[in-house]
Amino acid sequence: MENALRAIEVSGTLEEGKDLHLDAPIDMTGSRRVRAIILVPDQEEIDEMEWARAASKSPAFEFLNDPEEDIYSMNDGKPFHYKK
Repeated sequence: MENALRAIEVSGTLEEGKDLHLDAPIDMTGSRRVRAIILVPDQEEIDEMEWARAASKSPAFEFLNDPEEDIYSMNDGKPFHYKK
């Protein structure tokens, strides 16, 4: 029977598709063979401005262009002044 495997999650950088550099050391003594599963994002994380731009062009928000959705004016509400 094959030995049970223990999972350890740590991030790192894969250099040129060969050398794996871990961001943090693993608390383990001695050398041993390991099995690794490499999870690579489909794309880099998008920044907030790119996300907002994509959301503004999404058809999911087209209903907000309906004049009936424009229910607030500059005269609504009261100013909020934060006091430290």
